[in-house]
Amino acid sequence: MHVAIVEDDINMRKSLEIALGEYEEFKISTYKSAVDALKKIDASVDLIVTDINMPGMDGIEFIKKLDGEYDIIVITGNATLSRAIESVRLGVKDFLTKPFEIETLVEAIKRHDKIRTKVKESSGEKSDSTKEENGDFIATSPELEKALSIARKAAKTDVSVLLLGESGVGKELFANYVHKNSPRAKNPFVAINMAAIPENLLESELFGYEKGAFTDAVAEKKGYFEVANGGTLFLDEIGEMPMTLQAKLLRVIQERVMVRVGGTKELIIDVRIVSATNADIKRSIKEGQFREDLYYRLNTIPIEIAPLRQRKEEILPICEVILERVTKKYGLQKRYFSQEAIESLMTYRWPGNIRELISVVERAVILSDTEAISKEDLFLESRNWFSS
Repeated sequence: MHVAIVEDDINMRKSLEIALGEYEEFKISTYKSAVDALKKIDASVDLIVTDINMPGMDGIEFIKKLDGEYDIIVITGNATLSRAIESVRLGVKDFLTKPFEIETLVEAIKRHDKIRTKVKESSGEKSDSTKEENGDFIATSPELEKALSIARKAAKTDVSVLLLGESGVGKELFANYVHKNSPRAKNPFVAINMAAIPENLLESELFGYEKGAFTDAVAEKKGYFEVANGGTLFLDEIGEMPMTLQAKLLRVIQERVMVRVGGTKELIIDVRIVSATNADIKRSIKEGQFREDLYYRLNTIPIEIAPLRQRKEEILPICEVILERVTKKYGLQKRYFSQEAIESLMTYRWPGNIRELISVVERAVILSDTEAISKEDLFLESRNWFSS
């Protein structure tokens, strides 16, 4: 992949050239200014990494002159909200703020390369099935990249993974990511929300039951463990699991066998467990609400997922994708976010995280009477009491 670096700072330019040059799949060209790049960049270049604040011609003007001919990653040490907004509107998908880890830039470059390859394979058409290297994640921040890096390593093994983070940060998306990048990817991925199933039904839902096990058991039924056999079972809100079932779950994890409700026959189970919680499990252990031995079985590899307010560089790209999907789905006229709307999106604390962001943007797109989605269309001020 031919990558062009446009950077006026010679130290930064050389550092990027050396660091990226260590990757055999990259061919690197460097340019000291946007003017220099415009004169020399040719069709062999696949991707441009450019600074924003440069003398002579800044990065925004440079991007405009390129007129969508190249994929672009913007890097800058003096990022402003208006600059980020403008670059996103010009089609830039990745906006990295200095200082950043070189691995973060490499991941961004590889994402572009994979998309470019798949677009070529599909005769120039992007589809919803096109997956980037980071799966279904629309955008990534250093915090998310760190979590994804751990998830990628964990996926290659069969150990249990515990996903930690606030409600709405994307724990099920992470669980799916671990599954899709594991040797079990072709087998079932089954998700169950422990808090959504009444306690008296949870055991039979997890482990199944035999015919006649109770009044309504007119036929045997497989539980989630059997359905997920050979694949991955995602136990969401594991902190809500009743103590009465925790010992049974621990035995299944340790011995790889289970017994249906009302049965006596042991069934061999081959399931990879990924669990998640937004609760303070250690506190629950101290209060006698969660078994410590089960916690250690589930917590072989913990992955902390940062809240959206700590990953603000992801907000605008996610909003743009949601906007495009909703307008297309409902046949609405083209929409864009006003300056005030974007400032509101960027400054709001998002207590509901990505789940809340999707809800807010979908509603704003549908209810907006004009092409420009206003600050008022977002109704964020009415939500501020949640995040205060």
